[in-house]
Amino acid sequence: MEGISGVASRIAEIEALIGSLQPEAVRGAGVAGAAAGGGAGAGSAGSRGGSSGSAFASALSQSIATRAGSSGGLVAGVPAAAGSPGSVGSAGVGSPSTAGLRNAAGVPLELVKHGNGKVPASALSSIGQGSHRMWAPAAQAFERMRAAAARDGVTFGVTDSYRSYDQQVDLARRKGLYSQGGLAAKPGTSEHGWGLSLDLDLSGSALAWMRAHADEYGFSENVPRESWHWTFTA
Repeated sequence: MEGISGVASRIAEIEALIGSLQPEAVRGAGVAGAAAGGGAGAGSAGSRGGSSGSAFASALSQSIATRAGSSGGLVAGVPAAAGSPGSVGSAGVGSPSTAGLRNAAGVPLELVKHGNGKVPASALSSIGQGSHRMWAPAAQAFERMRAAAARDGVTFGVTDSYRSYDQQVDLARRKGLYSQGGLAAKPGTSEHGWGLSLDLDLSGSALAWMRAHADEYGFSENVPRESWHWTFTA
């Protein structure tokens, strides 16, 4: 009898734990298990343990599936593995999505496959300033930031944005490499080559506004000696 009581006690603990994870689905399963196992004695206790155990396993499976599906492949903040349930990509259910993901160097995974300075026009968008373009999410963030600045009476121009590889080579020839005291990154390594950075024409008040608010829109002043250079890092 002590063994059966111990099993029943453990089932109650598990029921409470699962109930805290997914109140509606799991508590319903717990109630169904309790109703199926009603009565006293070894036979009823065994029945309660078996039916409740099945209900708990089913409820736990449903809870995990629900969490994964509702969070786009994230369970407790952990990205879903490639091809795992809840990970939905452009190729369909079961394919990993690279949207919003970056590699160790901070480059969006959806751009890495193209190469620096070789990002196709389909992945770039206008930023509403002349012919300047950026990676689409960065362009959208910039336009929101520019609108917010305008509401505060602040305006700024854009002098440079996405640079192709050939444009990077030309700039390095004309202005020298940053590593040698110049103003250009080594061709093929520029943040401009990913469509992530832009150079702004900033007055003193505009620079102050950027330093106070740019991070709200995902932009960072991340190159020493270049207060005009801002990169989308969100």
